[in-house]
Amino acid sequence: MHYLEKHLPLKTDVRRLLTEAKSVISLAMNYYTLDPPEALAQDPGRGQISRYAWGDDYHELIRERLLELVTFIKQTAESELRTRVCVDTAPIIEREYAQRAGIGWIGKNTNLIHWRSGSWYFLAEILVDIALESGTPDLRGSCGTCTRCIEACPTDAIIEPNVLDSRLCISYLTIELKESIPKALRPKIGNLIFGCDICQEVCPWNSKAVPTTEPAFQPRDGNLAPKLLSLVGMTQQEFSRRFKRSPIKRAKRRGFLRNVLVAIGNWGTQRAVPALKDALADDESLVRSHAAWALGRIGGETAKRILQTRLTVETEQDVITEIQDALLETEQLSGREEKNA
Repeated sequence: MHYLEKHLPLKTDVRRLLTEAKSVISLAMNYYTLDPPEALAQDPGRGQISRYAWGDDYHELIRERLLELVTFIKQTAESELRTRVCVDTAPIIEREYAQRAGIGWIGKNTNLIHWRSGSWYFLAEILVDIALESGTPDLRGSCGTCTRCIEACPTDAIIEPNVLDSRLCISYLTIELKESIPKALRPKIGNLIFGCDICQEVCPWNSKAVPTTEPAFQPRDGNLAPKLLSLVGMTQQEFSRRFKRSPIKRAKRRGFLRNVLVAIGNWGTQRAVPALKDALADDESLVRSHAAWALGRIGGETAKRILQTRLTVETEQDVITEIQDALLETEQLSGREEKNA
């Protein structure tokens, strides 16, 4: 998370992004599509992907729309303006600008909420070198005394209203974090394999959400609660082909499979053991280490033998430690089962 501190000076003044900037045009684009069938949403053998990543990558699409708007503004102004478009890629405090523009208010879950349609929005900005008049619209709605998002967060990332510890957020852990997921947090992730929508799903204001008509945001085949065992064996070529022009590519294969393996460990089915055996021999140490953890969670004699065999040839210390911890976990699990027998 060091980049947040590194970019802080840029966030304090948009003129650091565009020297001539005099105004910020704040925009929002709805990406809500549908609610997954209950049977899919509650199946621990399927992975849950954040809604924003069900369809195509939004960066390119919204950037194209912004450039069209820039062209219109220049034609209307009849001058060659200096502009810069920002689509979640520039260090800019986009929620604050969106709130000042009247798009919504920043809720206790730190998302921007619109009183009529909730929080399923992408935010974007255009910086321009002309001073635009702006009113100060009255914001409707508020979170009031509601604390559903705080109570529902599996990792307690919302440490108080409007304050989020990003290091605990499942979206950060499954997308931005490039290393191992902390062991204490893995069980809390459940079957969330890319991002997390829980704090938005429980928000009462999202009960008013209206589905978008944008085709690019509709769920791709296989992105709506995919079966975990269909993902864990993906090669790099298969990953690149399946998630071409998808937000999921941001996690890269190693990070995505890491997430899938955590979900499989939380699922805890013996059916996954053969696939975990293959993952334990993956070229990526990050994949191997989380495969070891999943085997430890599932336990059983077969998982124990697989871990012991891999331990004799493993060379990466991080993976060796994970295997040793997983073997200890299988012993403890076996002991508990014998005690309960």
